[in-house]
Amino acid sequence: MTNAITYRTRWADMDPNGHMRHSAYADFAADQRVVLLAQWGFDVKRFAELRLGPILFREETKYLKEVNIGEEIRVDGHLAAASEDGSRWTIVHTIFKADGRVAATVTVDGAWLDLDRRKLTVPPTELAEAFKSMPVYETPVK
Repeated sequence: MTNAITYRTRWADMDPNGHMRHSAYADFAADQRVVLLAQWGFDVKRFAELRLGPILFREETKYLKEVNIGEEIRVDGHLAAASEDGSRWTIVHTIFKADGRVAATVTVDGAWLDLDRRKLTVPPTELAEAFKSMPVYETPVK
């Protein structure tokens, strides 16, 4: 099973050194998560109706290979951990260069926020179950 999305890097993604800026990696990972949630039926409109939103506690990026302007990259997300009720989770995004080499990994720890109470909450069962259907992250063997 794959949930990968292919992108082409743009001028706006670059830094003055001519390679992809650090925050663009996080942007591509976030976009992949948003697209995946929408595929599960949880788009921005649905989250607004539920008065629920994803939040991040931690985001860590490991840079492995340089990415330049106009390059095609592929971004996927794998579930590294999740609480039984789906209220907290960790996703590892892998950003691949067109030749298949790993350019970076973006790891995020998150949860669900009740937008009215401004407190952490348990997601609807169907969202928690959708998360469980996500491919599981396997630590690479070194």
